[in-house]
Amino acid sequence: MREKLRFFIWALFLCGSCLGRFVVEKNSLRVTSPQSLKGVYECAIGNFGVPQYGGTMVGTVVYPKVNQKACNDFDEVDLSFKSKPGGLPTFLLADRGDCFFTLKAWNAQKAGAAAILVADDKIEPLITMDTPEEENSSADYLQNITIPSALISKSFGDGIKKALSNGDMININLDWRESLPHPDERVEYEFWTNSNDECGPKCDSQIEFVRNFKGAAQILEQKGYTQFTPHYITWYCPEAFTLSKQCKSQCINHGRYCAPDPEQDFSKGYDGKDVVVQNLRQACLFRVANESGKPWLWWDYVTDFSIRCPMKEKKYTKECADQVIRSLGIDLKKIDKCIGDTEADIENPVLKAEQDAQIGKGSRGDVTILPTLVINNRQYRGKLDKGAVLKAICAGFQETTEPAVCLSEDIETNECLENNGGCWQDKAANITACKDTFRGRVCECPVVRGVKFVGDGYTHCEASGALRCEINNGGCWKKTQDGKTFSACIEDHSKGCKCPPGFKGDGVNSCEDVDECKEKLACQCPECKCKNTWGSYECSCSGNLLYMQEHDTCISKEGTSTVSWNFVWVMVLALAGVGVIGYGVYKYRIRRYMDSEIRAIMAQYMPLDSQGEVPNHIHHGNI
Repeated sequence: MREKLRFFIWALFLCGSCLGRFVVEKNSLRVTSPQSLKGVYECAIGNFGVPQYGGTMVGTVVYPKVNQKACNDFDEVDLSFKSKPGGLPTFLLADRGDCFFTLKAWNAQKAGAAAILVADDKIEPLITMDTPEEENSSADYLQNITIPSALISKSFGDGIKKALSNGDMININLDWRESLPHPDERVEYEFWTNSNDECGPKCDSQIEFVRNFKGAAQILEQKGYTQFTPHYITWYCPEAFTLSKQCKSQCINHGRYCAPDPEQDFSKGYDGKDVVVQNLRQACLFRVANESGKPWLWWDYVTDFSIRCPMKEKKYTKECADQVIRSLGIDLKKIDKCIGDTEADIENPVLKAEQDAQIGKGSRGDVTILPTLVINNRQYRGKLDKGAVLKAICAGFQETTEPAVCLSEDIETNECLENNGGCWQDKAANITACKDTFRGRVCECPVVRGVKFVGDGYTHCEASGALRCEINNGGCWKKTQDGKTFSACIEDHSKGCKCPPGFKGDGVNSCEDVDECKEKLACQCPECKCKNTWGSYECSCSGNLLYMQEHDTCISKEGTSTVSWNFVWVMVLALAGVGVIGYGVYKYRIRRYMDSEIRAIMAQYMPLDSQGEVPNHIHHGNI
């Protein structure tokens, strides 16, 4: 009875994977030949191998005559699927059934196939091909599968087999470019994990991934390219079993938050509740580190804790965890406050939020499998490997916004290196419109030293703006000769090229000197002599003559001198005459004025000859 109860409790912990809303992640499959199958089909990405997120893979399909379910090794001599030099990669078509999907992929990979297509054996919606259950997950090959895999429908598989039996060559393009959303310049991703290190190969691969991916994750986070959030899955204990020994050992907060026993044995080692508490501590550490502006310290803590505090050495304790936290300089008191009382019959806000986050939203399904990566709200499918996950994250950036790590040779191929990607380029100025992105190349006119180029990016790009002539002279003609430099670039916000005065041509490829003398554009007076120069001309006069450019005429040098001195003398004499006349007028006017004034004064005191005597009249009164 005890074993039945233990099994029932264990089943309840895992029932989320049965009841949750599971979303099958898909990629596109395009058949390019033959005509009878040409079109686009859906296929489901497997939970193993390395899907080429953000990329494509072209190959030709092979369906073996024997071992059609790929459950056995292929004869390397008679049935090798390695592509020949210059040939397309081989996609092996295998039937579903009789063995694990992973074993089919492993056998196909060993035989040289570049990818495996598994045809369903019944008509149903596509499912996600998963890894074996825990008891069968210890196979060494599981972590070595590197080829991508895809499940296709039964009807599509039957169509491929029929075309192959008719002798048709089937070419397929597997396309993962739209398997992950890529809306902007930042990728948001979640890592659903667990602090348990005693769950076998899955736990070992998870810890190894954290250690290997830590450096890349911290750089991306510190530079603002990503926003990372760790999450932890917990289950609740059914109310009827809350007081049972099993629930008490696997759960905290009175059965609200539970985790399976690490060793799947309730009688020894650490219990599930120890795992829940450590999960809670890691979640709280992330919250505290994030509030201090250093969320990337989570990677340091998880890595160091797995090394310093493993279950096998009986160090999976709070004391050991606290030592790691102190070494990283994180506030331990804030973390303890965040953890709260794990024995209280109340909800824990952190773990309650984690349970709510497990429920799928939008295009993302419920999180029921550990470990799980969610990138831009889409669940990652494939091997938990540093390179594979980094590729998937890089596929989440909008084109041309990827960090440099996504454009390295280890991650993707630079399409601009071959024939400049088919884009416009100016080899002389070392300017190109080809921009390498994680998904491929884009042809986009560049901005160079503040100067924007405009055009279609494929056939032409032209510099525009006020500084356009600073870059390769705006793509216009320019030449230096005889110590002079002329340019056809117009120094303003306009585009285009125009030959400068004295030249003619298209202004782009050439500007030829105009011979003003030959074309009678200058020096047209009879006595004029014309000499053409590069970009201009020179006019002179024969004999003792001087050239007047503004009038385009020749005049005598002597005549010019004589006329000039006579003019000077005339001006001097004229000025002198004006001065004499002015002085005479001045003297005359002053003399008359003085005379009149003096006469008026004297008239007041003495009679003048011209005036008669004035009689003196005395009036005498009567006596």
